[in-house]
Amino acid sequence: MKIIVIGCTHAGTAAVTQMARLYPEASITVYERNDNISFLSCGIALHVGGIVKDAEQLFYANPEQLAGLGVDTRMRHDVLAVDTAGKTVRVQNLTTGEIQEDRYDKLVMTTGSWPIIPKLDGMELGNILLCKNYAHSQTIIEKAAHARKVTVVGAGYIGIELVEAFEQQGKEVTLIDNTDRVLFKYLDREYTALVEEELTGRGIRLALGQGVTAFTGEAGKVSRVVTTAGEYETDLVILCIGFRPNTELLKGQADMLGNGALIVDEYMRTSCLDVFAAGDSCAIHYNPTGKDAYIPLATNAVRMGTLIARNLMRPTVRYMGTQGTSGIKIYDYHIASTGMTEQAALDAGLIVKSVTINDNYRPEFMPTFEKVLLKVVYEEVGRRIVGAQILSKADLTQAINTLSVCIQNEMTMDELGFVDFFFQPHYNKPWNLLNQAGLQAI
Repeated sequence: MKIIVIGCTHAGTAAVTQMARLYPEASITVYERNDNISFLSCGIALHVGGIVKDAEQLFYANPEQLAGLGVDTRMRHDVLAVDTAGKTVRVQNLTTGEIQEDRYDKLVMTTGSWPIIPKLDGMELGNILLCKNYAHSQTIIEKAAHARKVTVVGAGYIGIELVEAFEQQGKEVTLIDNTDRVLFKYLDREYTALVEEELTGRGIRLALGQGVTAFTGEAGKVSRVVTTAGEYETDLVILCIGFRPNTELLKGQADMLGNGALIVDEYMRTSCLDVFAAGDSCAIHYNPTGKDAYIPLATNAVRMGTLIARNLMRPTVRYMGTQGTSGIKIYDYHIASTGMTEQAALDAGLIVKSVTINDNYRPEFMPTFEKVLLKVVYEEVGRRIVGAQILSKADLTQAINTLSVCIQNEMTMDELGFVDFFFQPHYNKPWNLLNQAGLQAI
């Protein structure tokens, strides 16, 4: 059996390592256009901020390790075309320029995503950078060393983590986003207000509710960012606007969402025979809505990549879907969310209610205790839990993993109120926070 894998970051690495173990008799070839694999892009801000000194620590696999499993990993090879009817791929060796054709029995599409790049005047200027892979991280560090004023465009997770890293390096930082709040996709207003207060308190300038319209520069380098509300002087711009799936190879051959994300079934199969997909290149089944959605997260990618290996020969292990569970640390705040925010649920047409707990996370007789803000969103009819968010200076983010399981299992607020959670004064109160939320809804 000949298996071809296109792309080898989170999903690709997970699929390849599992397939090599499950099918030792198979011939597995990986085509990767970069000169490295398995880079943890979520660690870029940690590297830029100096917390992770050695970027090599952000790789969790390499071609030599895959070779030890019998995998033929061909770096700097770009797949130019895929013929799903003829089961062939056309590949270019980016070092020699040579083009060849290869055949497969099973094809694994783990081509990932690429940053959204706006078409704006001045985009050709120097010091306007992307933030996605290892090469980007090295360029950001190199350019930031000579920059006093840094502008980050995009107030999602990556953007927020970068502005914190730059502020701690003593830079003058501006954060621009066309929504009126930071972390709009992940948190409701009562949470983002606290985050924004923390950012502005650290001297970070927030330029929210305004879109970038152009860049202007001097001597070939960017010097100003022009928005719908004003202009901002800058020495360096990092674009963190979002990502698009890399799926051009299957355009017109496989079913996709409107943004190009490949649609897969519960066994990671695309609409093309013997073609599987995982990670940022494809859509996921989003449990809160029961519909397909595009939520590019490393956690989704490694699960889906592993499932490809399990289901390559026959449907074996079903994908349970995802809640889009994620977390972030912003200065002293530990924040996590799962499922839908209240605003997202309303925008999707769901009729929902919410419960908010604002309390100390453990008894006041303990030497120290911190405030915690917990919000749980649920459907008014049926009371099914659809989302939750938590924020505290104590690390209580594991509560969101618990609520992720609750959403996946379609639990109700009534059930949450009486789930068996332990009590120990070092960690919580007699009524666990999650119990409190369920009881308050009752």
